[in-house]
Amino acid sequence: MKFVREPGSAVTVRQVERGLIRVGSEIVTENVILFRDTIRRGWKPDDVANLKEEDLAELIAEEPEILLFGSGWQSLLPPRDLVFALARKGIGFEIMDTPAACRTFNILVSEGRDVAAVLLID
Repeated sequence: MKFVREPGSAVTVRQVERGLIRVGSEIVTENVILFRDTIRRGWKPDDVANLKEEDLAELIAEEPEILLFGSGWQSLLPPRDLVFALARKGIGFEIMDTPAACRTFNILVSEGRDVAAVLLID
């Protein structure tokens, strides 16, 4: 699946396939966190099925409007406690497969939204 860079956006996912994503001209083969203008590599969750607020503390500190979680090639249900904790902080939270999270990230960035995405590469 290929993506096209949107005019004016700082970070855009251009391609996603099993084992890698292309962000701008960079190929990423490890879990990554994307913000509108920043790429942070190497995020390693202990247990995705049991994510807690503490696991995402670095992202929460950035106070994005929306946090997308790309769970690899298989969609997961988000832990209820985490969804509620983020909602109390005014942060929308969506878990979807990584290709869908990449598409959604690109759309929200192109709309000028303050979005962050955790993308698991598997």
